[in-house]
Amino acid sequence: MAEICYGVEGESKSSTSCEPSSRAARRRRMELRSVKVVPHVQPPEAAEDGVKRPRSVELSRVTFSRDCNNAVENCRLVREEEVILQPENGSTKKNLLTPILSPSVASSSDVWPKFGVASVCGRRRDMEDAVAIQPSFYQSENENSVDFHYFAVYDGHGCSHVATKCRERLHELIREELLLEVKGGSTTWKNVMERSFIRMDKEVIAWNENVVNVSANCRCELQTPECDAVGSTAVVGIVSPDKIVIANCGDSRAVLCRNGKAVPLSSDHKPDRPDELDRIQAAGGRIIYWDGPRVLGVLAMSRAIGDNYLKPYVSCEPEVTITDRSADDDCLILASDGLWDVVSNGTACGVARMCLKGRAAATSETPLENSEGGAGENSDKACSDASMLLTKLALARRSSDNVSVVVIDLRKMS
Repeated sequence: MAEICYGVEGESKSSTSCEPSSRAARRRRMELRSVKVVPHVQPPEAAEDGVKRPRSVELSRVTFSRDCNNAVENCRLVREEEVILQPENGSTKKNLLTPILSPSVASSSDVWPKFGVASVCGRRRDMEDAVAIQPSFYQSENENSVDFHYFAVYDGHGCSHVATKCRERLHELIREELLLEVKGGSTTWKNVMERSFIRMDKEVIAWNENVVNVSANCRCELQTPECDAVGSTAVVGIVSPDKIVIANCGDSRAVLCRNGKAVPLSSDHKPDRPDELDRIQAAGGRIIYWDGPRVLGVLAMSRAIGDNYLKPYVSCEPEVTITDRSADDDCLILASDGLWDVVSNGTACGVARMCLKGRAAATSETPLENSEGGAGENSDKACSDASMLLTKLALARRSSDNVSVVVIDLRKMS
């Protein structure tokens, strides 16, 4: 964009002098005008009568702040037939409002609950969250075959590669442990989750120690000791027609919306939580307050996968809850602490429920030819709207962290 200045030249030579104190100079400066020329704008064409028609020209453009650009450009929205596939480096520098489709998943959309996902970089420099969606990741082998659906949010810290490894592997480890448990004649979810998280933790540490190729996109560059200072929280939700199993390690959170009320299914692992404080001190660790309570003044959570340099004070053992499904269940929300730091459980449930009920009302007012297909599509859109609205609410309330939200509609289970 060029800037052109023009003025009125005085009749006498003295009127164009550049003496800063002269009246003529001041008058000349007042007569100067600036015109902003916008490229690629064609000049007005002459009409048939030879008179040029006035044409509006854009003289300025409004740009967003850097924070808003980061929040918008790094936004990812996934609907029923889509799967989150974050880039390996966790960076998102393209138009991520465009859905990422997975035909293999879309073909079986009638066997899992409707869900919506939004993952936003927000005001952080790097995207360290990861989300995993694995519909029907496990099927029971008894007479009444039951599908188990896997949803998880991982909130990395230090770098993104531990969250990325969890997204790629944790559901596979849980499936393997489930198969071993069933072969043993029982299914104890607590044992399955604990063994899976411990195996995931060991894999991450071994991978950090043995990695040879340094990733150019990895901020910590996978070099010791930086790689030992990388970890991730994990909140995993396994949904079946009759149960909801939650395994949580860290300060991400799972909240059930039941009959309009928020029911927390996990408890944040903060260093100053009384039982966590006792555990850390019993292991010889300390809690130092540095912008909040932190393990050894470093980590703001007391449990995580990875973080080898803080063991045994930081544990990878998850807390597991098993909840029976109810006809009053509206939805399940899994999210990283970027949401929960600024949005309460009740507010999050209210927003999600509003989206679900609003979409249901719209569907009933406008009946479709195929009622089943219409209900499915609208339920999916409602979950997507809810997840996106919650991320926008977190950003509006000045959340300074990455924000990842998964909303699962529990009213539409097969």
